[in-house]
Amino acid sequence: WTLKLLIVGYKKELEEEDLYSPLREDRSSYLGQQIVANWENEVKRCEKKKGKLKPSLFRVFYKCFGKTVMLTGLGLFVLEFVIRIANPFFLAGLLRYFSGNRQDRGYNIYYYATGFCLLPFVDALIIHWALQTLTHVGMKVRVASCALIYRKMLKLCNSVFENETSAGQMVNFLSNDVNRLDYFVFSIHYLWIGPLQIVVIAYLTYREIGFGAIIGMTTFLLCIPLQMYFGKKVSRLTLGSAQKTDDRLRLMNQIIAGVEIIKMYVWEVPYSLLVEKARRKEVNVIKKYSIIEQFGLTFDIYVPRVSLFIAILTYVLTGNNINAEKVFMMSAFCTILGSSMTIGFALSVHQLAEALVSVKRLEIFMMYPEVSTSQKIPTEEATQSVPIYLKDVTAKWDESRDSDTLQNINLKVEAGSFIAVIGQIGSGKSSLLQMILRELSLKEGILETSGRISFADQRPWIFASSIRQNILFGHPMNEARYNEVIRVCQLTRDIDLFTHKDRTMVGERGINLSGGQRARINLARALYTDADIYLLDDPLSAVDTHVGSRIVDQCICGFLKEKTRILVTHQIQYLKAADQIIVMNNGSIQARGSFEELQSMNLDFMKIFQEIEDKKESNEAKVNKEKRRTMDETKKEEDPVKEEEPVDVAETRSRGRMSSKVFLAYCKASKNVFLLFLTALLFVLSQSMANGSDFLLTFWVNTEMASWVASENGTMDFQWKGSLSRQSIIYFYSGITVSIVSIYIIQTFVYYTVCMRASKNLHTQMFRSIVRAVMYFYNTNPAGRILNRFSKDIGIIDKKLPFTMFDVIVMFLSFTGTIVILTTVNAWLLIPTSFVIVLFYYIRVVYITTSRAVKRMEGTTRSPVFDHVGATLQGLATIRAFKAEKIVTEDFDNRQDLHTSTWFIFVSLSRAFGLYIEIFCLVYVAVIVIMFLVFDDLAIAGDIGLVITQVTGVIGILQWGMRQTGELENQMTSIERVLEYSNLEEEPFLDSIPEKKPPEEWPTKGLVEFKNVRLKYGPKSAYALNGITFAIMPKEKVGVVGRTGAGKTSLISALFRLAYIEGEIIIDGIATDKIALHDFRSKISIIPQEPVLFGGSLRRNLDPFEEYSDSVLWTALQELELKETIAEMAAGLNSKVSEEGSNFSVGQRQLLCLVRALVRNNKIMVLDEATANVDPQTDSLIQQTVRKKFMDCTVITIAHRLNTIMDSDKILVMDQGCLVEYDHPYVLLQKKGHFYSMVQQTGAAMANTLSEVAKD
Repeated sequence: WTLKLLIVGYKKELEEEDLYSPLREDRSSYLGQQIVANWENEVKRCEKKKGKLKPSLFRVFYKCFGKTVMLTGLGLFVLEFVIRIANPFFLAGLLRYFSGNRQDRGYNIYYYATGFCLLPFVDALIIHWALQTLTHVGMKVRVASCALIYRKMLKLCNSVFENETSAGQMVNFLSNDVNRLDYFVFSIHYLWIGPLQIVVIAYLTYREIGFGAIIGMTTFLLCIPLQMYFGKKVSRLTLGSAQKTDDRLRLMNQIIAGVEIIKMYVWEVPYSLLVEKARRKEVNVIKKYSIIEQFGLTFDIYVPRVSLFIAILTYVLTGNNINAEKVFMMSAFCTILGSSMTIGFALSVHQLAEALVSVKRLEIFMMYPEVSTSQKIPTEEATQSVPIYLKDVTAKWDESRDSDTLQNINLKVEAGSFIAVIGQIGSGKSSLLQMILRELSLKEGILETSGRISFADQRPWIFASSIRQNILFGHPMNEARYNEVIRVCQLTRDIDLFTHKDRTMVGERGINLSGGQRARINLARALYTDADIYLLDDPLSAVDTHVGSRIVDQCICGFLKEKTRILVTHQIQYLKAADQIIVMNNGSIQARGSFEELQSMNLDFMKIFQEIEDKKESNEAKVNKEKRRTMDETKKEEDPVKEEEPVDVAETRSRGRMSSKVFLAYCKASKNVFLLFLTALLFVLSQSMANGSDFLLTFWVNTEMASWVASENGTMDFQWKGSLSRQSIIYFYSGITVSIVSIYIIQTFVYYTVCMRASKNLHTQMFRSIVRAVMYFYNTNPAGRILNRFSKDIGIIDKKLPFTMFDVIVMFLSFTGTIVILTTVNAWLLIPTSFVIVLFYYIRVVYITTSRAVKRMEGTTRSPVFDHVGATLQGLATIRAFKAEKIVTEDFDNRQDLHTSTWFIFVSLSRAFGLYIEIFCLVYVAVIVIMFLVFDDLAIAGDIGLVITQVTGVIGILQWGMRQTGELENQMTSIERVLEYSNLEEEPFLDSIPEKKPPEEWPTKGLVEFKNVRLKYGPKSAYALNGITFAIMPKEKVGVVGRTGAGKTSLISALFRLAYIEGEIIIDGIATDKIALHDFRSKISIIPQEPVLFGGSLRRNLDPFEEYSDSVLWTALQELELKETIAEMAAGLNSKVSEEGSNFSVGQRQLLCLVRALVRNNKIMVLDEATANVDPQTDSLIQQTVRKKFMDCTVITIAHRLNTIMDSDKILVMDQGCLVEYDHPYVLLQKKGHFYSMVQQTGAAMANTLSEVAKD
């Protein structure tokens, strides 16, 4: 089947439909089921031993795949201890004939010739079967391990993500650690074959040349402790390398996720320095690891030579004379040991060292605590079958903190009730829901839930698929329910605007949707699931007031009226609809009751509610108002990314032959011509010395044999006839052998220095390009795809590519050396050699054409696996709440299967190619042997021995090297992929030249002018802003309002030049497109719509340039009432911030973003829906801080809560990407246009209050 595929691939460019589906035994679902069951049994077995035995992944792998591995061991035993050991004896028989009277042939010579030619064919069949089987098993181990990791990931306790692991480490597990297990299986048997073979061969050679053989074999014996030492060093360095890679990928993951914030805050430089520092540490470890490993692996080049040299020298110095039979038989045995000991054993020791590190890491990961699904035994009080029952519950997210997250929670929720949960930021509202979902583990108390739970997270989770699939989430389509959910979630109008309606593809994290659209799709998913309990974590924060009102009326109080509902919210206007309101404060329930009851309690928190009128507006009036508004709205909002095709940019895949420019780019990346020249010189010199050594040995053998002359009495006398004395030859031979070893050591060090320089510079180029790339690139490429280049592709360039290229260079030089030797012995030998070279060329062309296409597909089918892992981690709470683990696991398995298909076909093609090459090589050897038999005078015995050993030796090198040329070209695709990301479309220049740099104090006023500004998010996208023109005077406070998707956030993108802009944006008389991005972005402060914190220290999050003193930061924290919270943390400003700031609440993250703005003290401030996720009291705090601290600044506020911007100097109303109204709020209310309509949607009481604020 491989031959058929090779032919198809040669005729046309292969596509995914040309490939085969994986076998059932190779499918991720089957292997995952098998390994999970065995791991669980292993854990149970160890638990019974009560700590005496730890769970072992190696034992689990043995139970799953041990039998097949043992069978291949049996086949390799026959190969290594019968077939390969017999071959040198056949060679000795041939050389014995050529050394004596060639006229006396007899039958023995034909037996020897036949055996010498046929045994290697059996050898080839067994070795390729065994290695293909081991490769297959290694693939199963890798796929099974990935399945095990993913299934464990779905169960991990949330505290693990905060303190122990990260998305970056997950990617490293799936891209690097599991591959080490794959490679170890491939080489596992040579751990025992190599040492055992030394004993057998030492005995056989001792019988031939006596004590010299034992002395020679000690060289190989010394390899064992040396390899063990190297293995130990490599193991330690591998662990260090993995940890350094984890750190870099963790950092990269955060940068990719928060790149928009990094651009707006002009933090490219400090974060680039962080990545550069992490990369430098990683490369230093990889360089040490690579040099030590390559030094061990190149033993096969010089150890057999040193061993042969010692054996022959000892043999001669003990009074013996050498001959072709003994020398080349000894040489053949050294070649066998070179293969099994210095290659096989060395490789297996190094792979074992790496596998031990990976297994240890995975075992630690597999033993991390999981989310508890068990319930405490309910008391009699809980037997009333209430949906939710909590009694004396205490829980904590982070064990490092002194205080509990939730304390003494008692709650009994009746079926069908509507509970609203309110409270200040960090009071425990979201934690309460997470505890009900069992995402937050109980420290003590009782928790019982009855019925199915559905959940809408505070941070909307949108995965890369269609809008429909995001809502259905694996459930079957019920059209009536689906349409009703779309209607009550106010999505009908949005979906109608998309060209492909609900089949429109959305990018990862819903990047091409507005915040409100993401929130409503997230809510729609929760509603489509027919559950008993609905937990809604602040789903209304990202939508404007009238949409929020409709959602509460039609969705929460309408569609879900028979269901149990818990709504966390900060919007006080929706609280009257709740049956019960719970007020959270410092992790405990401060008060509970109906709206009226809480008002009567006169709580401080309830002062915020005092202005709401008690009289409820009738439902009928609300419905009529909605109808009137719907009839009035003839315009439709502009979809922010409205394209002719669904936004789902496929990963680029190069086609055709690998360009030589890629290799040249790799060489140039080393940025040192001298080192490149020195490396090339050392390779040529080492091969020349090796060939010189072989020539000298042959010269010695021929001279020794020619020195035997017949005396008059018929006996043979030894009379030296050489042009060099035996002593001189020994000196030359010794010098060449020592030189070979010395040159190889220097060569290895210089070579890896060049490779590491190239790898480091390629990473730097790609990272610089990524950071400088336009936002459109991030909008159309999932984070997993980008991370794949920084993990898998950089991993290949760091570790695999140098080894492969080393093999190819050695193969090419060895083959060239063999051709030189053949030509020197007899030019007629070039005739069959020429045929073989031409044949190999065409076989390689066919193989490379096909395997290159398959390898590229393997690269592109790998990325979706990482994408899926990243998406799963982002939506883990939602997945578990929906009990959707099976759905996402099936999706993961399908993606793994697609990658398995391409990978297995690739390695099978590689193995088939190796077999074809080896068979043709063996035919070539047979032809040469036949030529020597037919033409008696073709060469003398020493030369024949040299030719046969050189040709048979080069067979292994050639078939491996030819495959490695294909592998090198395939691995070059990683360089190609890195270069693709090194030449992305970049933003304009970051820093101005001194002549064009604006004054240091600019802007002094804060005058902002938009002149006919149009914006689109992609080169072919529709315009999200259409000809916007307005001016914001210095010190003015401007509120921006509009329906979800109307273009409010696009205004911010335009101001920061984060998209494709036409028209002019002028700040204090200077057009922003005339100066560098850093020069004006650094002068604008922003609190973003989605608060972003980066893993690391809190100080680095607030001041990465380290421009401000601790006192300045503490003062800013105090003004936003965060000083006490931070002071409670053990390290204060140096306290650890978890990835994505998960150890802070969303509201606290928003306040920390404001701290950043406070310390920067710019003339222009932007609040992009900054108070959407905070409680009214914190909202008030933010507004007061902004008014006080930014009194002399221009402030632009985008808000859904109209009360936050009613006291603004002007209101800018957006609709369908156009500016429809712009004036003082009271003036706009008098016009009774768009803004007036929005105010009226808040309800009569609130509308009156807002009007009074505007009037004042």
